[in-house]
Amino acid sequence: MIKRLGSFRCYVNHRIPSCFRNEQSSNDHIILLCKQKLFKQALESFELLERNTTYNLYPSTYAQLVSACSSLRSLPYARRVHTHILASNYQPDMIFQNHLLNMYGKCGSLKEARKVFDEMLERNLVSWTSIIAGYSQNGQENEALDLYFQMRQFGLIPDQFTYGSVIKTCSNMKQVELGKQLHGHVIKSEHGSHLIAQNALIAMYTKFNQIDEALSVFSRINSKDLISWSSMIAGFSQLGYESEALSCFREMLSQGIYKLNEFIFGSIFNVCRSLAQAEYGRQVHGLSIKFGLSFDAFAGCAVTDMYARCGWLHSARTAFYQIGNPDLASWNALIAGFAYGGDRDEAVSLFSQMRTLRLTPDDVTIRSLLCAFVSPCALFLGKQVHCYVIKSGFDLEISISNTLLSMYANCSDLPDAHKIFNEIKNKADLVSWNAILTAFLQQRDSGEVFSLFKMMLLSSNKPDHITLVNMLGASGKVASLEIGDQVCCYAMKNGLSEDIYVINALIDMYVKCGHMTSAKKLFDSMNNPDAVSWSSLIVGYAQFGYGEEALDLFQKMRYLAVKPNQVTFVGVLTACSHVGRVKEGWQLFRAMETEFGIIPTREHCCCVVDMLARAGCIEEAEAFINQMEIDPDIVVWKTLLAACKTRNNLDVGKRAAEKILEIDPSNSAAHVLLCNIFASTGSWKDVASLRGQMRQKGVKKVPGQSWIEVKDRIHVFLAEDCMHAERDSIYSMLDELWLQMLDDDYLPLQS
Repeated sequence: MIKRLGSFRCYVNHRIPSCFRNEQSSNDHIILLCKQKLFKQALESFELLERNTTYNLYPSTYAQLVSACSSLRSLPYARRVHTHILASNYQPDMIFQNHLLNMYGKCGSLKEARKVFDEMLERNLVSWTSIIAGYSQNGQENEALDLYFQMRQFGLIPDQFTYGSVIKTCSNMKQVELGKQLHGHVIKSEHGSHLIAQNALIAMYTKFNQIDEALSVFSRINSKDLISWSSMIAGFSQLGYESEALSCFREMLSQGIYKLNEFIFGSIFNVCRSLAQAEYGRQVHGLSIKFGLSFDAFAGCAVTDMYARCGWLHSARTAFYQIGNPDLASWNALIAGFAYGGDRDEAVSLFSQMRTLRLTPDDVTIRSLLCAFVSPCALFLGKQVHCYVIKSGFDLEISISNTLLSMYANCSDLPDAHKIFNEIKNKADLVSWNAILTAFLQQRDSGEVFSLFKMMLLSSNKPDHITLVNMLGASGKVASLEIGDQVCCYAMKNGLSEDIYVINALIDMYVKCGHMTSAKKLFDSMNNPDAVSWSSLIVGYAQFGYGEEALDLFQKMRYLAVKPNQVTFVGVLTACSHVGRVKEGWQLFRAMETEFGIIPTREHCCCVVDMLARAGCIEEAEAFINQMEIDPDIVVWKTLLAACKTRNNLDVGKRAAEKILEIDPSNSAAHVLLCNIFASTGSWKDVASLRGQMRQKGVKKVPGQSWIEVKDRIHVFLAEDCMHAERDSIYSMLDELWLQMLDDDYLPLQS
C-alpha cells in the first residue's frame, strides 16, 4: 500500500523511504515539512520514523514538531511527541519547556500543561504567560487570575502578551472593576501603547457594554492595525450603534486599511441587516468579492443572512450558492430568511436539500423552519415537521417545544398548543408560559389567560415584563380593573413598574377600563413617555368623548418632537370626528404621509368616513370610499351604513348594504341596519321583504354579549343565554327585580 506523505512517497510495509536513509536527512525532512506548514505530513513522518528506525531527533526537530502539534491542536500527537522527548537523552531547557506549555494549552490539556509548569526548575515571564493563556483560553478564568496574582507576587512585571491574556480573562468573567484596574496597570507600564494590550482593552470594554471607554482606548492608538478596527466595528455592531459602525468602517477604508478579513465584513453585514439597509449591504458585498471572500463560509453566511432578513431573498440565494462549501450556519441563514419572509414552500424545499446532502439539522434549523408556518393553511406542513421533530428527538429540547407551541397558536390550533404545553409543563420555562399566555390572549380567551397566570405563580418561573403585558392585555379586553390593579401591584413589588412596556400596557388597560384619570396620572409620572404612551392616552380620550383633550395632547406631543405612529392618528382622527373638526381632520389625514411618512390604513380611512358621516356629509363619505387606494372592507361600509341610519339616507344606505353583502352575504349587521333604515323612512314593505330574505338565507342577528366580574371570576352572558351554571338563580332574581319595577310603577318604554 502506498501512502503520500507531503511531496514524497513512502512504503509503510517497513521499507524506509530514501528521505529516511540516515539520521541527518530524516531530521531535515521533518523540519522542511514543518517550515512549509505541512504539519500533518510532518507528524505522520515522525510517526513512521518512530516505528521503523532508532534515529535520534535533534532539539530543533522536536521544537518544530511541538509547534506542529500546537498548530493542529492535536493532543494525541502532542502526547506522543512529548513521550518521545522524555525517552530520549534530550534535556529540555526553560525555553523548550515554554513551548511544551504552550502546546498543551493550545491542545486543551491543562492538567498536562500544569504538570510541565510545576516541574520547571526555572520559570520566566513567558512561562507564566503561557500557563495563564492556557487557562484563559480553556474557560478556567479563576485559575488564570490566581496565577496572574502569583506571578505579580514573584516580582515579575507583565508584558503585552500577559496583559492580553489576563484582560481577556476579565472580559469573560465580567470583572469590570478588575478590568479597570488592569487598564490602569497597562497605562503605567512600558507596554501601555502596545497594540496587543490596547486591542484586548477595546474587546474587554465592548463585552462590558461600555462603548465610550472602548472608543476612548481606540482613539488613543496612534497606529491602528486590522484587529483594532475590527474590534471597534464589532463593538459598535454588537451594542446597537449601527451608524457608528458604518462610520468607523468608512474611516478605516479612508485610512488606507485594505487588508480586510471575513470578521470585519461579518460585522458590517450584521449592521446592514439591523438597519435593513440591503442596498448598502450590496455595495459592501461587492467589496468583499473584490477581496476574494465571497467563498468564505463566515462572510458568506453573514451576507446571506443580511439579504434574507432584508427581504432580498433572490440575492440571499445567489450569495449562498457562491459559498464554496456552505456550512450548517449558512443553510440555517437561508432557511430562516425564506421562513421569516413568508415563503414556507421554499423553506421546506431548502430543508429537504440540506438533508439530501447529509447535513444534520440542529435546533436553530428546526426553530427557523417552524416559524414559516403562521397561518391555518400551513398547519398540515407544520404537523409533518412536528413528526420529524419527534422522530429525531428534537422534542426533548424545550426551545423546540416552545416554537412548536407558538406554531400551533399562530395556526389557530389552540387545543394542540395547549396539549404541547401540558406535555412540557414540568420543564416549562418562562418562554413556554409566555407563549401559551400569548396564544390564549390572541384567541380572546381572557378567562384561560387568568387561570394560566395563577398556575404560573405557583411554578418556579417568575413573570417578566412580557407576562405582565399579556395579563394587562387580557384585563383590558374584559375591562377587569380589579385584576389590572393586582397586576400593577405585582409589577411594583417585583421591580417591573419602571419597564416602559409594562407602563404602556397599564395605560392601555386603564383606558380600556374607562379609568382615564388613572391612565393620565400614570402617564404624567413617566420621565420620558414614548410614542406608544402618547398614542394610548390620545386614543382613550378620543374614544370616551374627550376630543378636545385628545387634540391638545397631540399638539403637545408634536411640540416635544415625539414622532407619532399609526395608532396616534387613529386617535386624532377619531377625536376630530367626535368634536366635528372636519377641516382639521382632513388636514391631518393628508399630512400623515407627506409630513410624517405614515401610509394611511383602512382604519384611518374608516375614521375619515365616520368624521364625514357624523358631520352629515354622507355623499362626500361615499365618494371618499370609492376613491380609496385600499379596497374598502366591511368595517368601512358598516361605518357608512350606520351613519345612513342616523341620517335616514336610504339611497346611500342601500348601496352601502349591497357592498357589505357582496363581501359577506350572511352578514347580519347589514341586514339589521338596512331594515332599520327602511323602518325609519316608513318603507314597511321593504322591511318585510328584507326580513323574509333573512329567514330564507338563515341569517340571524348576532346576540349581544356582556360580562361581569365577581370575586376574580369573569362571567360572560349572551342575550337569552341559558348556558350559565347558575341560570335558574339568575332568572329568578331577574323576575323578582321585574316585579319590584312594576310595584314601583316603572313601565317599559313603548317602541
